[in-house]
Amino acid sequence: MNKEFLINQINSIENAKRVNRLRVANLVLKNKKLFPHLLETVFEVNHKTSIKAAWVLEFVCAEKLDWLAPHLDYFTENISKVKFDSAVRPISKICNFLALAYTSKKDSLVKELLTKSEIDAIIESGFEWLIGEHKVAPKAYAMTILFLFGKNYPWVHEELKIILQQNITKESAAYKARGKITLDLINKK
Repeated sequence: MNKEFLINQINSIENAKRVNRLRVANLVLKNKKLFPHLLETVFEVNHKTSIKAAWVLEFVCAEKLDWLAPHLDYFTENISKVKFDSAVRPISKICNFLALAYTSKKDSLVKELLTKSEIDAIIESGFEWLIGEHKVAPKAYAMTILFLFGKNYPWVHEELKIILQQNITKESAAYKARGKITLDLINKK
């Protein structure tokens, strides 16, 4: 199994149904050597295959987030390049996984290896997803990412609070609900 095999499997995903994404994710989960190829494919952002690869990467990271740990530098250097809405959502969710792992009380490889510059790249992308022209899911994940990392970087909470207060009245009901929860969490600190 090589990158060409993986790309053929990714391209065979007909639609975003969970069963289709899970089929290819399970192939990667059974063969860890495919993981770097999957990661590369996600960031070949000029090809629509990158969208489906991002869907698969989300499922793989949900099960094996530590697999991403040795590739954090590559991942964080490239997340800002992802532009297709259908790929931004899974990438923002993976960043959410990273923020949860990093701020968890449990030890993990992510917690051990995630550097300040990589956190900064995730924070920067989180703010971009929050203020950019994105759908509500990446914005909601961004709120969580920024809240969690803001525990260690107080300036993040300050900026997040300002943005939420400015935008909460103009956004969707889902944004308003998540925004209110996030503001309440910030205010409790």
